[in-house]
Amino acid sequence: MKKINPIILSGGSGTRLWPLSRTSSPKQFLKLFDDKSLFQKTVLRSWDIQLFNHPTIVCNNDHRFSVAYELQEISKTARSIILEPIARNTAPAIAAAAFDILKNYGEDNDLMLVMPSDHLIKDENDFINYIKKATELAEDGYLITFGIVPESPETGYGYIEKGEGFEVKRFVEKPDLETAKKFIEAGNFFWNSGIFMFKASVYLQNLQNLSLEVFENTKKSYENSVKDLDFIRLEEKNFKECPNISIDYAVMEKSKKIAILPISVQWNDIGSWSAIAEVSKKDQNNNSLIGDVLAAKTSNCYIDSKHGLVTTIGISDLIIVNLKDAVLIANKNNTQDVKEVYQKLKDKSREECNNHPKMYRPWGSFETIDLSDRFKVKRITVKPGESLSLQMHHYRSEHWIVVRGIATVTCGDKVFDLNEDQSTYIPLGNKHRLENKGREALELIEVQTGNYLGEDDIIRFSDKYGR
Repeated sequence: MKKINPIILSGGSGTRLWPLSRTSSPKQFLKLFDDKSLFQKTVLRSWDIQLFNHPTIVCNNDHRFSVAYELQEISKTARSIILEPIARNTAPAIAAAAFDILKNYGEDNDLMLVMPSDHLIKDENDFINYIKKATELAEDGYLITFGIVPESPETGYGYIEKGEGFEVKRFVEKPDLETAKKFIEAGNFFWNSGIFMFKASVYLQNLQNLSLEVFENTKKSYENSVKDLDFIRLEEKNFKECPNISIDYAVMEKSKKIAILPISVQWNDIGSWSAIAEVSKKDQNNNSLIGDVLAAKTSNCYIDSKHGLVTTIGISDLIIVNLKDAVLIANKNNTQDVKEVYQKLKDKSREECNNHPKMYRPWGSFETIDLSDRFKVKRITVKPGESLSLQMHHYRSEHWIVVRGIATVTCGDKVFDLNEDQSTYIPLGNKHRLENKGREALELIEVQTGNYLGEDDIIRFSDKYGR
């Protein structure tokens, strides 16, 4: 049997899972249930080398190193990592992957399985069996959508009405509760999973016929893409000209040769905190308590504390998420509205909607310990053999104190080593670099002083990661 090409879409922002999900670290990269992120679970789900080729991943430019790190952490590699210069929804993203598959495999081996990177599937063996069943239809030129057998009248999902055999009668937008109940009673409506299978050549032909603007601009963008380290950078000018449109609107709702395969695999799109609460382990009071939590006379709550002790008395039906820099308290019935809170934070340019206090980089990580108008204190960790870029700042000076390991420091025209309990001063405007040439992690405390301390005050002169 021909191998299937997994296409993993990793462009989502997961704003309904704020404050845990943020612009720099959206929900697909979060370890919500165990030691694997949703992204890693998706990669591993399609790693049967007898059935699948290595995955093609489509993500935005800002998340390229997060994707690389996530793969490295589970000792897996991608066939291609395609970088979108701007978000344009799923139709252009899938088209870019389809062009890449055809270029590398040709029409004889271009079967694609398109999967979002941020969904949870518990019955993975059953999922693979459904995928195997779908291949024959896909090889016959059908565009296949996988419909989830509904477990309840959900209003947060789109639905697909199934006709005779594998026929799709229509796609339906998210319904109100009464309509959703009627769908469940009818028995031929299924949740729209956002998972698809088809041949790359068939998808592109449909796209050319039904959404020519997407087809032509994505084609030009891919043809003018450049290879950058392990990434394929789509050309920005033409990609920006693509309509911002989903595969459902661009192709699936218009095509004459589509099929639906109903599946039952304990699927959840993890689209809200109530969805996380639903699939999390619960105690005898139907509470999910994570981290340092003491709950008295508390029922039907999801409480996650990642910073300090949280105590509750006499509450029910609440979501409580406690992080170092932000706390969310919401009724379980209102978790879809978290997106509105996120937007208000974004409108106010609040850092809490973009970055966590601890941020990961290809060289290691940094964590903000303290912050004021004129100073910022960070804990910086540099992995063995890694280095930061050669850089300078216009508005801040820095003091570095090594607390573990040996730091190789470039400051101006000087290069020197700092051992534990030694420090140095980086004056404003000086070119500088921090390196770890040792075999253990380097840790240091950085104290920044100046009248502007934003992360965008950085001029890079050379960088091994191509930033």
